[in-house]
Amino acid sequence: MSEATANATTPLAGIRVLDLGRHLAGPTAAMWLGDLGADIIKVEWPPHGDHGRGAGPPFFNDESAFFLSANRNKRSVVIDCKVPEGQELFRKLAADADIVIENFRPGVMEALNIGYDRISETNPGIIYLSISGFGADGPVADRPGLDQIIQGFSGLMSITGFEDGPPVRVGIPIADLLTGLFGAYGALAALQARERTGKGQRVETSLLESMVGMLAFQATRYLNGAGVPPPAGNHHPINSPYGVFRASDGYITLGAAGAKRWPQMCEIIDAPELLEDERFQDNGGRYEHREALADLISAKLQTKTVDEWVEIFNRAGLPSGPIYDIEQALEHPQIKHREMVVDVEHPTMGVARLLGLPVKFSDTPGQMLAPPLLGQHTADVLGNLGVDEAEMERLEAASIIMRADVIPQLT
Repeated sequence: MSEATANATTPLAGIRVLDLGRHLAGPTAAMWLGDLGADIIKVEWPPHGDHGRGAGPPFFNDESAFFLSANRNKRSVVIDCKVPEGQELFRKLAADADIVIENFRPGVMEALNIGYDRISETNPGIIYLSISGFGADGPVADRPGLDQIIQGFSGLMSITGFEDGPPVRVGIPIADLLTGLFGAYGALAALQARERTGKGQRVETSLLESMVGMLAFQATRYLNGAGVPPPAGNHHPINSPYGVFRASDGYITLGAAGAKRWPQMCEIIDAPELLEDERFQDNGGRYEHREALADLISAKLQTKTVDEWVEIFNRAGLPSGPIYDIEQALEHPQIKHREMVVDVEHPTMGVARLLGLPVKFSDTPGQMLAPPLLGQHTADVLGNLGVDEAEMERLEAASIIMRADVIPQLT
């Protein structure tokens, strides 16, 4: 591990990960591990590297916002794993690695002779994380699985949106991101198992399995005979009132369901008549008539602004909040205080503003390094592998490896 990435105080100090991921799910899994201090070697293929580098707009000094969002805390090495010499270089790297992450279609890594069985021959302790769209096997395992395809296939889009409207995708690539999180979770569990057994193993997850696994009570209600759940719009699919309401100058979120909060809310908004209304005598009734109830609550909220109601409700212990856009959220003092927006030095951008680490540790903090340029660390990593300059020049001339042309020195 290079001095630039070695940090003995981080939770995963000393763990080396080879990230073969592209686009989002695989790179995200590796990034979560890098946040915790693992040495992430991002193995990219020439000439353009991870496809995410070209995803945009927007671009900042030719750096894609998409790529920046999923590749912090990594080192970039460019090796053509489609040719035998590149495959051999990868296997040499893997001989000293703890985890390999890939998110190609099932069978691709085996065809390239760098799949789990081949790598584990020389490194029986390897944790090999494979991420796919629909799963490693099964009737439709060979289909390409993009995020929105999986949002639809999994049932998620059928419960997102409003009953009188079309299905709605989640506003972020939720399938990719959660699959990355599940992948990191699985890899860490396999590392812990290796501590007991001394053996590595293959770990598999997919966008489809991740999304189905997150359907939670919506799936459980169907599986146990309560029928197919409809889209819930901006209101909770079980509890009421719990959703979005309109104040005098905008929208507010409010959670006032339950035997204690319901009468408390009615008192605060001066609506004793709601307590007497036969439609709203229990949660089932309030849920059944949630749209009518929402209209009545919104009418009462017209007397004050969003900020005024948020202050009143929170002072009384009722969960409530404004609905911010991304700018309002990321500029809020609470989010800044929790270091969820950070500035990092970047070789070409100068300063890159990135999201911070969602998990904090009292004794073993994570790390924050800028996403790498394509091939920025090829010379460093291969040099540590014993490849001399003459051999690197030969490999580069044959387009088997790439090194970044110019790496400005960080101040």
